[in-house]
Parts: sequence; structure tokens; C-alpha cells
Amino acid sequence: MSDPFAQQAAELGWPTDEEDGLGGGERILNQDEIDSLLGFDLSQDESSERSGVRAIINSALVSYERLPMLEIVFDRLVRLMTTSLRNFTSDNVEVSLDNISSIRFGDYLNSIPLPAILGVFRAEELDNYGLLTVDSNLIYSIVDVLLGGRRGTAALRIEGRPYTTIERVLVQRMVEVVLADAKAAFEPLTPVSFHLDRLETNPRFAAIARPANAAILVKLRIDMEDRGGRIELLLPYATLEPIRKMLLQQFMGEKFGRDNIWEGHLATELWTTQMEVRAVLDEQQVPLSRVLDLKVGETLMLNVGPDSLVDIRCGSIPLTKGRMGRRGQNIAVRVEHPLTPAAKRALTSLK
Repeated sequence: MSDPFAQQAAELGWPTDEEDGLGGGERILNQDEIDSLLGFDLSQDESSERSGVRAIINSALVSYERLPMLEIVFDRLVRLMTTSLRNFTSDNVEVSLDNISSIRFGDYLNSIPLPAILGVFRAEELDNYGLLTVDSNLIYSIVDVLLGGRRGTAALRIEGRPYTTIERVLVQRMVEVVLADAKAAFEPLTPVSFHLDRLETNPRFAAIARPANAAILVKLRIDMEDRGGRIELLLPYATLEPIRKMLLQQFMGEKFGRDNIWEGHLATELWTTQMEVRAVLDEQQVPLSRVLDLKVGETLMLNVGPDSLVDIRCGSIPLTKGRMGRRGQNIAVRVEHPLTPAAKRALTSLK
């Protein structure tokens, strides 16, 4: 009689004990299953979500989507750069935003394709630094455009040599234009001045944060008809920390904490709230044995007279004082004094 478990395993395509060489019911994972478990799937791109062990490793990074205002700032930067770079190059320039992602600073330095020029800039009001990377394609394209190169011809690239002084000066001028646009992009949110500190060609000399620190990476694509390249803007989270509350806004001008509309609604509801008020004639402290010995019909003498003031309270808070009287068939209390300071403080805290 055949084993039903072995028959079901054969239908699912699992190897039998004789095929995998194991005496028990253990199963060996193939390479695809191991890659899926570890999160190393070569078919996934950098922007796709990670899974497995890689998702646990990268869970310490904060996603830029938690700072919604950043996307608005960088979208404004793209529009400003399109205009300013057209004026700078006197050519038809198109700037596009490729993606915004979170990355560790050390991983980014190791991923920069060389040769490239790295501009280290300082955010004055934020008291920290940022990094702007210009790849070699854009460097040669800018130099070719600014020095009068003809359209339709690819820029001449000479690999293996350092950038000349002319190339560095022209790239520095372009970087200053981009930083001026970045200042204008942040202006509606908060005034920030970006000043170029230095230009480097070796990523090791452009370290502005610890390798494990998280940062925001913005990739911009610049096209000048048949020429172009990339600019990458890197802002460490430590740089953005002073304006983090502003970047958490869902829209420009959003208020945190105090809301005038809600305050008015709360005040309206408070004025219509029913409140229980007690008139206390007298308070006495007596032994518990005296209370236990009370009999039906006994009289308790109060230390007040007909004209004595009565305490008016709301819970344990004394509000004011009044006098007892009668109005028609009901017992009434006439208020004799204004609200006490404790009552005013309590009502003010409610407002």
C-alpha cells in the first residue's frame, strides 16, 4: 500500500527521501528560495521593496516619505533649475527628477561612479553640510556647451586624466547656480543659505558624515538635446533635523499643535456643558465610632446660622460663596461673592 504523504509530495514536485538522501522529512532549499529568504533577488531594482534579512538590515533607515514636504521642495528645485540652467548655458535644458531615496552615507560614497566632481556645501542656518555630485558625462557636456561646442557631436572624453582648472571652474559655476536654486526652493519653507565649501574628486576627501548615518539622496537628470548627465544631491538627516517639523507638513503652511478652529469649537461646547454645583452648609469631622452609633431620629447640629455664608463648590473646587433662602416652594442660594482665584484658574485651563 503506497504512502499518501509520498504521493502528495510527488504531486507537488517535492523530492522524496530517497532523492534528497535524507532519512527524515527534512527538505533542502534551492538557490532561489535561499535568495528570497535573504532578500537578495537580482531581478529587483534599487527602488523596489526589500524582503527577508535585507529588509531587517535596512529597517533602521528612515524613509523620505515620512517627510512629505521634501518632495514639494525638490519639485520646485527642478522647475527653478530648468530656467536657471537655460540662462546659464544658453541652450535648451530639461531637468527631471529621477527618484528620491534613503541611503547610508558610506554606501553612497562607495557607489559613486568615478571620475566625478563632488561639491561639498554648507547649509548656514542648519549648521551642517551636504554633498552635490556631478558625473563625468555632465561635466564634459557643460564644458562643451559653454566653450561653444557644435551640436550633434558627442563631447570628447579623455579617460585617465585629472580634470583641468578650466573644467573645474566651469563646473564650480554650475554648482553655484544649482545651490542658488536650492536656496530659492527652500525659501517658502524656511530661509536656508547654501555656500560651496570645496570641490573634490576623491570621495574619501568628501566625507561629511559617518558611514552609518542615514541621508536623503536626490537624483536629477539634466538633458541638453543630445548631451547631458546626472546631478546627485545628498543631504544627511542630521542636516535636515532642525527643520524636521516643517518637513513633516502635508501641505505648505500646515499648523502644529494650536488650531484656532478647534479652539473656537471647544469653547462653544464648554459654554453649553452641564455642570453639577453643590451648596455645602457645614463640614464636621467626627470619630468613626460616633458615626457607627448614630440612631434613626437623632439630630445633627450644624455650626451655621440663618445668615451664615454657604460654600458653593464644583467637585472639590470652591467656586464662590452665597446665602441660603427660599424662592417659592424651592430652596435657593444667592451668590454673594465673585469667583475664587482657584475657580478662575480651573476655568482658564479648560479654555
